[in-house]
Amino acid sequence: MAVGPRSVGPRSVGPRSVGPRSVGPRQGGFSLLELLVTLIVVVLVTSLVSLTLSSGGRDIELEAQARNIAEVAAYALDEAQLQGHDYGLLLQRVSEDGELRYRYSWRERLVDGWQAPLSGKEIFAHQSLPEGVELFMELEEAAIADIPLAVEDQEPEPQVVFYASGETTAGSMELRDEDSGELLWRLEWDLLGRFEVLRDGEAPGEPI
Repeated sequence: MAVGPRSVGPRSVGPRSVGPRSVGPRQGGFSLLELLVTLIVVVLVTSLVSLTLSSGGRDIELEAQARNIAEVAAYALDEAQLQGHDYGLLLQRVSEDGELRYRYSWRERLVDGWQAPLSGKEIFAHQSLPEGVELFMELEEAAIADIPLAVEDQEPEPQVVFYASGETTAGSMELRDEDSGELLWRLEWDLLGRFEVLRDGEAPGEPI
């Protein structure tokens, strides 16, 4: 069957009706008040974390120093007996960056008097306690031992002496928080130089 050509005329396209788009309220944004609250929370959390890390770091440093005193004291007593002359532990208050801190150092009794040890300088290096820590010491010879302020060109005698005879000035030392007075560490030692390092007043253990 024959099919003739299809007549295709132009398509009639009417005008499209385009009206204004409806725009609703903006979603997902933050108000100024919300941003301020968030900022305050971040600052508080950061401050708490910094305070915790700082306190924890001080505790670790203080424990290391308390044990260092006991261990170096044992070494000093051995050296005193081997070398035939006395060694000593000197406690002083020193000014560092405008703050008073407690420092402990070691001395050797020579012909000219008490001086810094000539040998073992790394072992006998002086150290300062962390800021905010107070030191109290009691000796068998005195109820409360004086901890003098360090003065340039003056060499006071050490409070604790490790004698060449093998004896030691017996006593105890307390490290306390300066603000609260809380006992952090306590060191005790006897006439034979046997040290005990006690955390905040715990029961004595094995002497060092």
